[in-house]
Amino acid sequence: MDRQLQSAHRARGFLDTVKTSRAFVLLEVMLGVAIFAIGVISLGRCVNNCLTAETARSEDQRARLVLENLMAQIEAGETPIDQPKTTELEGAFAGMTLTQSRTPLKENNEKKQELTGLYSVELEVTWKVGREPQSKKLSFYVLRQ
Repeated sequence: MDRQLQSAHRARGFLDTVKTSRAFVLLEVMLGVAIFAIGVISLGRCVNNCLTAETARSEDQRARLVLENLMAQIEAGETPIDQPKTTELEGAFAGMTLTQSRTPLKENNEKKQELTGLYSVELEVTWKVGREPQSKKLSFYVLRQ
């Protein structure tokens, strides 16, 4: 009878070891899944930040293109600068507002003669990204005679 009790006691110790081992494996799997989930969530936030940065870069590029085009038109004499104006842009630049202003400059040349027709021109493009207002400004000089 002692032998039967000893073998039953050994079997019970073996079962306790197996249960403990199974519980440890379950804990390892749960920890692995938690680490993987944190990694996936972090990767999702990184992708979201990249998309936001690309959108901002694209909008900034469009604004620069508007300013560059208008500056070329003004320098070529196609666009008058006699009065300040504000324009809502259309087409590829929809959602942007362009503001143009000029300031006459009173400068002298090397002979101390006043330069007439010299202006400081300021161009500003404003737009919204989400709720945030954005703007780009460009200043340059034009000599009109």
